[in-house]
Amino acid sequence: MAMLRVLSGLSPSSGKPALCSPAKSSPIGIQRQGCVGCRMRLMESFAFDRNSSPVRLQSSYVKDGSVSKLSPKRNILAQAMDVGASGDYADAGGAGITTEAKRFPIELYFAVWWSLNAVFNIYNKKVLNAFPFPWLTSALSLAMGSVFMLSLWGLRLVEPPDVDAEFWKGLAPVAILHTIGFVAATVSLSKIAVSSHHIIKSLEPACSVIISKLFMGEDFPLSVYFSIVPIIGGCGLAAASEVDFSMIGFLGAMLSNIAFVFRNIASKRGMKAGKSVGGMNYYACLSMMSFVLLLPFAFVVEGPKVWAAGWTTAIQSVGRQFPLWVVLQCLLYHLHNQVSYMSLDQISPLSFSIGNTMKRVTVIATSILIFRNPVSPINAIGAAIAILGTFFYSQAK
Repeated sequence: MAMLRVLSGLSPSSGKPALCSPAKSSPIGIQRQGCVGCRMRLMESFAFDRNSSPVRLQSSYVKDGSVSKLSPKRNILAQAMDVGASGDYADAGGAGITTEAKRFPIELYFAVWWSLNAVFNIYNKKVLNAFPFPWLTSALSLAMGSVFMLSLWGLRLVEPPDVDAEFWKGLAPVAILHTIGFVAATVSLSKIAVSSHHIIKSLEPACSVIISKLFMGEDFPLSVYFSIVPIIGGCGLAAASEVDFSMIGFLGAMLSNIAFVFRNIASKRGMKAGKSVGGMNYYACLSMMSFVLLLPFAFVVEGPKVWAAGWTTAIQSVGRQFPLWVVLQCLLYHLHNQVSYMSLDQISPLSFSIGNTMKRVTVIATSILIFRNPVSPINAIGAAIAILGTFFYSQAK
């Protein structure tokens, strides 16, 4: 119950909106000052950066409509994250720090984060197995997150963002690429096992380095280039030994990787001049715009007639609990991403990257146990090498 209060930005003890404590520093160096009474709040202006790299955030105080920038020394670093059909926020840019997170033990954040992510992946795959319509499934996930955040804003449990036309204009290319990456990942997950999907998704750091080098002219330390070698090699070994290999599933996951990398670049450029919006609210706005963009294409690609027939088949094969699966899948998609944002306010980027690597291991192991997917020794070795390479990459960055 206490964690539910935290998810909505309430104080865990009283249930009232939590006030700022004067001059208290968070573990990653965000200086918190002022309180609601003085109408001062810390706003984080952030940008998606390249895969798993720290993102430099500009902090600014907003008081009575005037904005005063802090000195460059007060810039803060945050671990970037990604979200796809598998629910990953790490290994790509996509999050800013929010101050909604309260002081809970780090172990509790990890436990909730991993648990929500693992359960989400299980229900996501179960829904797609019974109802193989990834376009509608993706749209419903975005819709659920949008309704959830609109409810929090309406009840004033979370302060609504103050955004203008410039903000939405800057968000548009990010939302387009986010939608492409999300749908591609969901299509992939509908064709291949959860474990295989996560192994291919671990190639995203390699995609980020290659694209940033070729298109952005960025240079990286030698350690970064060396770290992507085991990622590529491990994924190749795992894919070559995959029992139920699907080219559509593989290409969908790779398209998702590429789209998310370009999304991170577009976000970094587009949000520099935009308004400062906290991480939770930014993701809510992104979900809403992505839903609006995705829904017409979902109607064209799949359509109500196909959905109606598929829904009837799913009810017949699964039973009346199928609608509950869909609701849980959509709700967990949003909640575990929100906890990912909040955990960054309590732990260092290094701890987050380690936790994300272990989360991926947890999801792969859990999915194998639940779905009984056949795994050959070579496949397991390839997966281990790829995941280890992802960990080395996060340290090299």
